[in-house]
Amino acid sequence: MRSVPAASLSVRHYGASRGSHAHEHFQVLVGLQGVLELEVEGRGQRIGQGQGVVVAPGDRHDFEAAARGGSRCLVLDTVDPTWTARAGRMPADARAGALARYLALSLEAGSAAALALLQGAALLREAWGPSEPIASGRPIDWAALAVWLRARWHLPLTVADLARQVHLSPSQFSERCRRETGLSPMQWLRGQRLAQARALRLGGMGVAEAARRTGYRSPSALTAAMRRAGETPERS
Repeated sequence: MRSVPAASLSVRHYGASRGSHAHEHFQVLVGLQGVLELEVEGRGQRIGQGQGVVVAPGDRHDFEAAARGGSRCLVLDTVDPTWTARAGRMPADARAGALARYLALSLEAGSAAALALLQGAALLREAWGPSEPIASGRPIDWAALAVWLRARWHLPLTVADLARQVHLSPSQFSERCRRETGLSPMQWLRGQRLAQARALRLGGMGVAEAARRTGYRSPSALTAAMRRAGETPERS
């Protein structure tokens, strides 16, 4: 993955071909033209003109323009941690679309690009509205949450499911997860799934049964996950 400066604004065109990737930074998208079909960690979303979304670091997202003409978006790549509580949220200010168009015109004009680059990130953050307050109640018992997961790998678990279990909103849980574990909720979830599968394998269980018990689509999916983690699964 490429590194980015503290904040980088650009105008990008998305064609009809499907793409998929993840970043180590936040990515903020606001639609300028057309419609972008976006799926972030399994959650579908359509980004039309004036609409926006914040993709958190590590969240895999698939994207494809909804029409032949493609989709054009203003994109902010940033490592600013204040975007954490805004991840997955739409802009609170209805004028976000007008702001995005102004920033896009400034970038394309050349002479005004410096001002847009200097103030654009802060203006977009303001358009998303204030971050939600962080819950300061009881601490999350991560070990207990991991135990709760073990009997539920057959379910299509979401961030909302995890948040509900610890009595937080999805955005609050996401912020706490990144702050306390250094991972996005879906990264933490995948790590727990792999850890349980690894424990079953070390206990002598075959790949097929370990994959079934931990919710992997197939034995090969588990094998691929272990290889991505730098492990070399034994055959069985």
